[in-house]
Amino acid sequence: MSCIHLLLKSNKSIVFYFFPFTNQRGKKKSNWEVPNGGMEVNGDDGEPAAKSPAEEEMTTFSRHNFGNSGNTDDGFSVTIIENMKEEYGLFVWPCSIVLAEYIWQQKSRFTGATVVELGAGTSLPGLVAAKVGAVVTLTDDSSRVEVVTHMRRQCDLNDIKCKIRGLTWGVWDAQTFSLCPNIILGADVLYDSCAFDDLFATVTFLLQNCPSSVFITTYHNRSKQRRYKIDVTELKCDGAKY
Repeated sequence: MSCIHLLLKSNKSIVFYFFPFTNQRGKKKSNWEVPNGGMEVNGDDGEPAAKSPAEEEMTTFSRHNFGNSGNTDDGFSVTIIENMKEEYGLFVWPCSIVLAEYIWQQKSRFTGATVVELGAGTSLPGLVAAKVGAVVTLTDDSSRVEVVTHMRRQCDLNDIKCKIRGLTWGVWDAQTFSLCPNIILGADVLYDSCAFDDLFATVTFLLQNCPSSVFITTYHNRSKQRRYKIDVTELKCDGAKY
């Protein structure tokens, strides 16, 4: 059994909620064809994006259902393009599914909210937030152009409007300073302990830039450094489970 935690900031403190993860709720794999004859659409000009045979072989599509997906008033589905060739980022991790399901269950909280997803990759949580009425900015490492392009394709495929930005943790630019979200999302962004400093610096800045904001994340507990890094940033943890 894997363990996943949910992290949120409330009133200058961080609260951890623990729950077991036993299945991939909300996800249904399928080999159905995407629109336009199964060809991927380029987000910039609408023309089919050419792929090598190897890329075609590694590309799959997954459909994720939330609520009654057959009734647009009480549910929907989100389609995700996954590329198993990539080291990270372009396939759906279990933590993304759990966070997306949480957003669906708490949709009243997200309706009308300004949301930023960090390390979005396939962007499932951010796309679900947009579907329930949030104004969403999807971000990922600005040096990984293929991932940023992939986020645009996810939006195009699902006919969802989101802002797309390259955001490298720990790097400050005008776009980063302009962000003031009500809710910050991060699915499994604590996978690499080497990135903890930059991640927590970015999260701390965003929380301080918008004092009423919260940070919600799901993650696999892979490193004990999480406790230390939170102490360094002087963020208080209430009800934490380690």
